[in-house]
Amino acid sequence: MKRIDSYILAKYIKTFLLALALIIVIVITFDVSEKLDKFISHHATFGQVVMDYYFNFIPGFVNLYSPLFIFISVLFFTSKMAGNTEIIAILSSGISYRRLLRPYFYGSVIVALTVLLLGNFVIPLSNRSLIEFEEQYVKSKATNYYSNLHFQAEPGVQVYAESYDVKRQRGMRFRREVMDPDGRLLRRETADVIAYDSASRQWRSNSYSLRTVDPDGTEHLSQKAVADIDYGISPEDFDLLSKRIETMTTPQLLQHIERERIRGTGTVKEAQIELYQRLLNPLAIIIMTFIGVAIASRKSRGGIGMHLAIGITLAFGFIVFMKITTVFATGGNLSPLMAVLLPQLVFGIATVYLIHIAPK
Repeated sequence: MKRIDSYILAKYIKTFLLALALIIVIVITFDVSEKLDKFISHHATFGQVVMDYYFNFIPGFVNLYSPLFIFISVLFFTSKMAGNTEIIAILSSGISYRRLLRPYFYGSVIVALTVLLLGNFVIPLSNRSLIEFEEQYVKSKATNYYSNLHFQAEPGVQVYAESYDVKRQRGMRFRREVMDPDGRLLRRETADVIAYDSASRQWRSNSYSLRTVDPDGTEHLSQKAVADIDYGISPEDFDLLSKRIETMTTPQLLQHIERERIRGTGTVKEAQIELYQRLLNPLAIIIMTFIGVAIASRKSRGGIGMHLAIGITLAFGFIVFMKITTVFATGGNLSPLMAVLLPQLVFGIATVYLIHIAPK
């Protein structure tokens, strides 16, 4: 049986890698033809295109579409085995159907663990490099300069900057306002220029002005030419790229969720969905593997074509279901955990049923 396990596991991994390589080559070919003029016009070198763009593009592509490619791969080589009566011969030798599934399980776990590692630690770093390259050589937008920034630092505290230079950690026309729960202004700080001092962890503020309002409505105004102020914010709060959840590793994403929850911003759900997708979506690889085996292990007159038609319909149903629950979580009352887990549960139950009836 160990020889059969090795035989099926080798087919599982080889077919998946071959399908993945073929699709990646096709996708990159079309992408190059579409973006070649932009690469040339922005003077991107061959090394930058390969190493900074496509080298970082591949991990994200693998992570996103691996369940679908696994599914197609399992359908393909299992249908071929069924068509050649290999599966019938294995089962006729006294091996149970459930025992036949063991090498498929081993292969799916190997791929799922790889995707889990990529999604939580590798792909966020790749995404950051990919976005930086695209904004420099494809979208023609500088990543080190932002304008008209406005965000909530914490409940009741609003921050605004007319412009901010990421590399110099320098902002222009800065304003910070503190409001009470009823929306009345309690404190307003303004500065023409702010620059972050990493040693003191404060902001050097030029033309600093502080206006406070007492409960009785009395206003107080103080001004300084230069002042070192702790505004309760960091340079990362102004860097929009660093605030993109797809560029954060999972430990950074956990810190981001906790920070945004304290601040009371509306981005917590989006970040939680991203976190649960990274942790739970690798389960889809195991689910799609067993659905593929259950469909393709039976020999049919339609052969591989019939299996592919049924399988791809189920796969896209799974993907659409995941998108729908994500929309309900983002704009509705569905919790982020259930949005990610519900498709896995539904298709997991369907998988158990298909595996149960497959030997019959």
